[in-house]
Amino acid sequence: MKINGLNCHYLDEGSGDPVVMVHGNPTWSFYFRRLISDLSPDCRCIVPDHIGCGLSDKPDTSGYDYRLSSRIHDLETLLDHLGVNRRITLIVHDWGGMIGTAFAVKYPERISRMVILNTAAFFPPGDKPIPMRLRMIRNLPLPATVAVLGLNLFALSALFMATTRRLPRAVKSGLVAPYNCWKNRIATLKFVQDIPLTEHDPGYDLVRHVSGHLDRLARIPKLICWGEKDFVFDMDYLAQWKRFFPDAEVCSFPDAGHYVLEDAPERVSSAVRNFLALHPI
Repeated sequence: MKINGLNCHYLDEGSGDPVVMVHGNPTWSFYFRRLISDLSPDCRCIVPDHIGCGLSDKPDTSGYDYRLSSRIHDLETLLDHLGVNRRITLIVHDWGGMIGTAFAVKYPERISRMVILNTAAFFPPGDKPIPMRLRMIRNLPLPATVAVLGLNLFALSALFMATTRRLPRAVKSGLVAPYNCWKNRIATLKFVQDIPLTEHDPGYDLVRHVSGHLDRLARIPKLICWGEKDFVFDMDYLAQWKRFFPDAEVCSFPDAGHYVLEDAPERVSSAVRNFLALHPI
């Protein structure tokens, strides 16, 4: 479908109550392939590629601002277009956690269940700094442009830093396939540069609003599946989620990293299926 003239690619597989999966950076709908396969026999799996990611259009900044507010608007526009406005199971990962949770806070009546995978919907807990790698990309525009757009170092390094096991060659190729040239890597750079850390950043008030209204989601059953060896969303982030949602079911995987669906796919799928069965809509 088109959003403001831009092609937004999405998967829509299976039938039944909708399961909406929201990816982060630098992944795309390919990251959810196993969950889609496992859940689509019983659910309608809707998995968008954010603008600039996957098979969606990849405009320059004159055609799209690559801001958090636009990401949330895109998700809302897609779901409205599809008529998906109730009984949603929301599955979020990485920056998709902020996007998806912002949508959920805005429309809590539409959300029936949530699955949270190594992500955040709040500022870094305890004012901890973001990792040096992200700070350099965010704060050093020229070197970051060369490294991320020219050399694709963000997406390529994630193949090793975000996992605890050696990924098959086909999986590596699949994860980075959309980011095959300078102009197609813009989202991987802009996602990092848009991380709001101070009140002067464009998305700061939005993150503050979402984190301040997470109580709107208190009634919703939640499953947290967490890779403990995540170099960004570490165990402090998991502890913060548990403070916000002490009733959430938690499945923590000591041997998995940030790409928890790559390191522990069968265990995550099993936990998600059991969670959905225990909390029918």
